[in-house]
Amino acid sequence: MGNLFTIPTDLFAGEICPVSPEKIGIRMYESSLASSKSRVTITNNLFSFLLEGEKLVHRPGAPLRIFPGQFLMIAGGNCLMTEKLSSGNCYRSLLFFFNDEVLRSTFTKYPFLLERTEKIIGCGEEAIVNFVADAFIQNYLHSLQLLVQAGPLQEELLQLKFEELLLYLADKCPEALFSFRIFDRVDATDRQLQAAVESNLPHSVTVEELAFLCNLSLSTFKRRFARLYGTSPNKMAAAAEDGAGGGTAATAGQAE
Repeated sequence: MGNLFTIPTDLFAGEICPVSPEKIGIRMYESSLASSKSRVTITNNLFSFLLEGEKLVHRPGAPLRIFPGQFLMIAGGNCLMTEKLSSGNCYRSLLFFFNDEVLRSTFTKYPFLLERTEKIIGCGEEAIVNFVADAFIQNYLHSLQLLVQAGPLQEELLQLKFEELLLYLADKCPEALFSFRIFDRVDATDRQLQAAVESNLPHSVTVEELAFLCNLSLSTFKRRFARLYGTSPNKMAAAAEDGAGGGTAATAGQAE
């Protein structure tokens, strides 16, 4: 199954920080393992910047393969399965955590950001958004790494760096930024379950793994699945397999 992590809690365990990482914080992450699979529960929003290596992210929705020069904006409350692939026995990423309060206060401080949101048409809701790092972002990342090396950062400086990034993304790729939403938790659970099932149906993913991706217990997942689809995961998997002519279909029945 791989390692189990809750972030940012596990990354800051035992440390005394001037600012609670549950509100806003930065952390460098490094691994020398050639390959590492993990189940990750994300309790806080974050930007995840990949510096070295590759990462495959299984999520509700199509899997994402991330390379250096790309970064993700991920909403808190998500559960992911990740596989980290090192380059020359080195995997490095920089994680910038922020809670809903920090995000809302930034939009309140800069009201024109909300005005831009209303002007963007056809912008769907996303819990995980992928960006490409241009020259400005590369320099921005370098500044973050220098700040981390300098020692513990005060809240005001962290807030300033967060605002710098958000304002830049709002100007350069507003559609991607404003697809990020703080979801209504009840409605989002059904959308998340549907995305997880329908995107992973062609892959070898068990019901247990799908339940984890939706942050639900196995029994709750099965109940919601039956309510939404009017059948069981096992029967849907069998139907998909028949429809594919015996090809690769989800092994959802394995966990039933």
